[in-house]
Amino acid sequence: MNLIFTFCLIFVSIIPAFSNDEEVKVDDGVLVLTQKNFKSVISSNDFVLVEFYAPWCGHCKALAPEYAKAAKSLADSGSQIKLAKVDATEETSLAEDHEVRGYPTLKFFKKGTPVEYSGGRSADEIVNWLNKKTGPPAKELKDVKEAKSLIDDNNVVVIGFFKDQSSEAAKVFLDVASSFDDFPFGITSDESIFQEHSCKCGDIVLFKKFDDGKVQYEGELNVKNLKKFLSTESLPLLVEFNHETAQKIFGGEIKSHLLLFLSKSNEETAKIEEAARSVAKPFREKVLFVTIDTDEEDHQRILEFFGMKKEAAAARLIKLEEDMSKFKPETNELTADSIKKFVQDFLDGKIKPHLLSQDLPDDWNKSGVYTLVASNFDSIALDPTKDVLVEFYAPWCTHCKQLAPIYEKIGEHFKDNDDIVIAKMDSTANELEHTRVTSFPTIKLYAKGENKVIEYSGPRTFEGITKFVESGGLDGANVEEPFEEDSEDDDSPKKDEL
Repeated sequence: MNLIFTFCLIFVSIIPAFSNDEEVKVDDGVLVLTQKNFKSVISSNDFVLVEFYAPWCGHCKALAPEYAKAAKSLADSGSQIKLAKVDATEETSLAEDHEVRGYPTLKFFKKGTPVEYSGGRSADEIVNWLNKKTGPPAKELKDVKEAKSLIDDNNVVVIGFFKDQSSEAAKVFLDVASSFDDFPFGITSDESIFQEHSCKCGDIVLFKKFDDGKVQYEGELNVKNLKKFLSTESLPLLVEFNHETAQKIFGGEIKSHLLLFLSKSNEETAKIEEAARSVAKPFREKVLFVTIDTDEEDHQRILEFFGMKKEAAAARLIKLEEDMSKFKPETNELTADSIKKFVQDFLDGKIKPHLLSQDLPDDWNKSGVYTLVASNFDSIALDPTKDVLVEFYAPWCTHCKQLAPIYEKIGEHFKDNDDIVIAKMDSTANELEHTRVTSFPTIKLYAKGENKVIEYSGPRTFEGITKFVESGGLDGANVEEPFEEDSEDDDSPKKDEL
């Protein structure tokens, strides 16, 4: 179908939805909503997915072509689902009304009622999510041609083979199907489809356009087991980290991840990827194998999180628990044998977590604010004869940069006080066994005597912090900060961003 015909189809399909005095522009198949036409569009259509975006947002720019592709796909199929967008920087009242806190924010309006969008950001994932929310959990397949079309048109498809679709097993299958939005499900009772795929009643098969092509579910059939099987098998043995896969990686049930930091421009990368893929299968239910392209500028923050440079290929393991433990292999060699040994040793508990540490600079105690690293932290911060205030910061954090001149002033203020030390530590390059920092900046007072640790939660001002120190941590701890709460562009690290 050519673009002109597609545009006409979209245009004609929306005419009945709007009165003549309302202008609704269409941009690349996507309805452009404003304060004036928003309510009319939402109330006149049963299903509308709305993207609240900012023109300058990099994630929004990456989503735009996929969003338009999804709109075209829906139009081509004759779907009544509409895709729309709102420039939240222009239509600020609309954004506020719908509690938009970051970009892009997608909300699905089902008969006027908003539902948070929880799907992916590729065209296929958007369409699959919408179809799942507006139709049956699994498409009924009536002949071989329908089954073939479903398999050919999607990267991942799950088909349940059930003679009796009201059976308990079929109900489990449909229950699970309703909870997966990233890929479609089919269900069939047709004998020709059974024969085409050499299946018997009760079989559940996941078809995929990667790795081994398809895999059949084995074992006791229940919701929990089937969900885990599909979550695992629907991902490649080697998953490339990007905006589309991030949610699947960090939101999945497998919390231990092998991360391979590789440059796509390096001729050795393909060889390393193949080595990792060759040993991944036995581990796939326990460890997710992930590649991260170090050439991507957006991935530099992840390298910093692991205290790494992008010059050489490297492997790390991370356990996504509360402490976010990281593990480093004994060798920098990345072969099938070395990767297999690294992962197996990790699972066997033979490797200790890897803690980052910088070298201690010569002038670490020459100014009012001492510089701490992992090696000298305990001897300074845990000195029972002094009150020691420590700022845990990240070099890239804007809030830390704003605090820096204030903190230097605080250091000068207490410089001649022998009972008080003001210090700071770069927590992206130094880690401690006894202290985990989850946001920046974090300020803690290590009080003298029993070394009671008191976290500061008052205003980040000279007066507020000095008062906290002078009171021995009694004033300014565990109180609500009077400044505005950080928005979605907060620099604090989050698990889904590493």
